[in-house]
Amino acid sequence: MQIDFLQELSASLAGAGIGLLELRGPGVLLRLGCDASHAAPARESGVAIAVPSRASASTALTVNAPSAGVFLHAHPMRSSPLAPIGAQVRAGAPIGLLQIGALLLPVCAPRAAVVTGLRVADGTLVGFGTPLVDLDPLDL
Repeated sequence: MQIDFLQELSASLAGAGIGLLELRGPGVLLRLGCDASHAAPARESGVAIAVPSRASASTALTVNAPSAGVFLHAHPMRSSPLAPIGAQVRAGAPIGLLQIGALLLPVCAPRAAVVTGLRVADGTLVGFGTPLVDLDPLDL
């Protein structure tokens, strides 16, 4: 890919109100966005090419649904997500909510980590064991 194409794509995303686009493949991670504070910037244009996560596949964690329900990134009374991509979370911190009828069951981080991916969209009906959130454990 040419850097000019990536800059044009980043500008188009910003114009559409999309703050971050993440593309993943085997051993490759590409992030394009307006705020590249957690990625290594390629140029000052707002285009960022992120280096692969420091965690190996064996240390990366995926948090799965503890039950069937509707997965929520944020509390219904709030607009900001509990754990957006790039956020550091402590062990036991809620990273999402599982709505089962009127009940909101917190889905918690099993250990201190950085959120590296969201596997399902907000409001998705999930089953037991559905992968929800990817985490990169922190060494504390």
